[in-house]
Amino acid sequence: MIIDIHAHLWGGAYIENKRQIIRSAELFGFNRVFISSIQSYNPDEEEIEFLNNLTLGFMKEEPELIGGFVYLNPRHNNKTEVMKRNIGEGMNGVKIWVSVLCDDPSVNEIAENCIRMNVPVLVHSFHKATGQLENETTSVNVRTLALRYPELRIIMAHMGGNPYHGLRCIHDLPNVFPDISGTPIGRGEIDYAVSQVGVSRLLFGTDMPYGGRQCIAQIEDSSLSEDDKKMVYYKNAMKVLGIDGI
Repeated sequence: MIIDIHAHLWGGAYIENKRQIIRSAELFGFNRVFISSIQSYNPDEEEIEFLNNLTLGFMKEEPELIGGFVYLNPRHNNKTEVMKRNIGEGMNGVKIWVSVLCDDPSVNEIAENCIRMNVPVLVHSFHKATGQLENETTSVNVRTLALRYPELRIIMAHMGGNPYHGLRCIHDLPNVFPDISGTPIGRGEIDYAVSQVGVSRLLFGTDMPYGGRQCIAQIEDSSLSEDDKKMVYYKNAMKVLGIDGI
C-alpha cells in the first residue's frame, strides 16, 4: 500500500494534472493521493473558493483514490468558515503555501481550529540558496509554530527543501512530520532523515503532477527495512491523518 500525502492540482492546468495523477497512481500503485489545488502566491477569496472547489470536484470524481487538503490564505477574514465548510465536505486537513510565513500570527486561528477539528496542517517549507520568496516558510518558522502549538500535527513539506537544514531544526519536535515530496534527494538523505526524526515521523509524498517515480526510488534505494518502508509509505500517514484504513 502507498499513500501519497502531498500532490496538487494547479489552476489553469487542472484537467491535465488530474489525468497525470490518475495515470501515475495506476503505474506506481498508489492507493490514495491527497491533493490541494494552488495557483497564485497570495490568492484572494474568490480564487481560494475556486481552487477548493477543484479539489472537492476531484474527490467526488475519484472517491476511492483522492483525498484533499483545504487551501487557505491566512490573511483572509473568512478562513475559519472556509476551513469548517470544506472539512465538513470531507477534506482531511489544511494546506498553507506562501501567502504568509507559517508562524505569522494570522495562522494561529487556523492552528487552533486544526487542533479542535483533529486534522493536520500541511505547510510548504523550503530553504533555498537563492530565490527564497518573501513569505516562504523554512523549518525555522515550522519550529516556532510547533512549539507554540504542541498539539498541532504539522506536515513539513519537502523535508524543509534542504534536509540538512530542515530536519535538524525540528528533530526534537514529535508533532512535526516531514514529507519527502518534491526534493531532489537520493538514498543518503532518506537515511539521514531517519537518523534525525526516526522512521515513525517520515511521510511519503510526491508533489505530483511533478513527481512520482523518483520518490519511490528514493525509498526503495534507502537502508529502510521492509517494515520501515510500510511505515513511510502508508502507516505514518494514516496516523497523521487520523484514518483507520484505505
